[in-house]
Amino acid sequence: QEGTRVKLEDILRGIIIQSGNDASVALAEHIAGSEDVFADLMNQHALRLGMLDTNFVNATGWPHEDHYTSAKDLAKLTRVLIERFPEHYKIYSEKTFTYNEISQRNRNKLLFRDKTVDGVKTGHTTAAGYCMVTSAIRDNMRLIAVVMGADSKNSRVKSSQTILNYGYRFFQTHKLYEAGDVIANAMIFRADIDSVGLTIQDDIYITIPRGQYDKLEPTVEIDKRIIAPIEKNSKLGVLNIMLSDINIKSVSLLANNTISKGSIFNQLKDQIRLLLIN
Repeated sequence: QEGTRVKLEDILRGIIIQSGNDASVALAEHIAGSEDVFADLMNQHALRLGMLDTNFVNATGWPHEDHYTSAKDLAKLTRVLIERFPEHYKIYSEKTFTYNEISQRNRNKLLFRDKTVDGVKTGHTTAAGYCMVTSAIRDNMRLIAVVMGADSKNSRVKSSQTILNYGYRFFQTHKLYEAGDVIANAMIFRADIDSVGLTIQDDIYITIPRGQYDKLEPTVEIDKRIIAPIEKNSKLGVLNIMLSDINIKSVSLLANNTISKGSIFNQLKDQIRLLLIN
């Protein structure tokens, strides 16, 4: 009710577990002053996350011709939620929430049917149909499923379960590299050393059809004119992970050290090398 003071954790559970529009509006107004301004903040974050097919006009998902998203964008959002906010994400697996002596069950029925499922969210409007974003983890492999436009609650649950089962049966995740691994060495000019190590910032995992691991082929593209000085973590190339001649992942290659300008002698020597390269 208006004027009621509610703990933030209860507001979040009201949004996540019970799909409370009143809780969504209350939180939006508390953070941004108004729901319109909060929607602008949502859109700014959506752009940062690469959600290019999304536009928000409210905090609840209430139908509006300018309020839309896509299955891919919801998957991107879910991935960021799980990776960056693991403690917050735990709320999405809670099956019930009691507030004001009223207890309600989580609307994600897969939480009660599949012990590997730990989120995420259901939704429904007449225009969008019955929607559901689901995530599960089996044998250290996490998948995200997005179903939109289902004609019933049971249909969205069945479709989500089918997608997850298909993914786990026919796909497998492999860890290819660890953060900090030196992937290649790049020739450097006008320095007192001839090369600099190229590394990656994060672990690299890849999810591919089962039985295709041996067909993976990493290739590197390295800048041909790398001239000192170079700051550590400067982007100097790209690592491409190829599968059957298709580029399935590209990762920046970064300098693993700061490299200063070399001596006058080395700078002059490398100037000749650069001329020969040209």
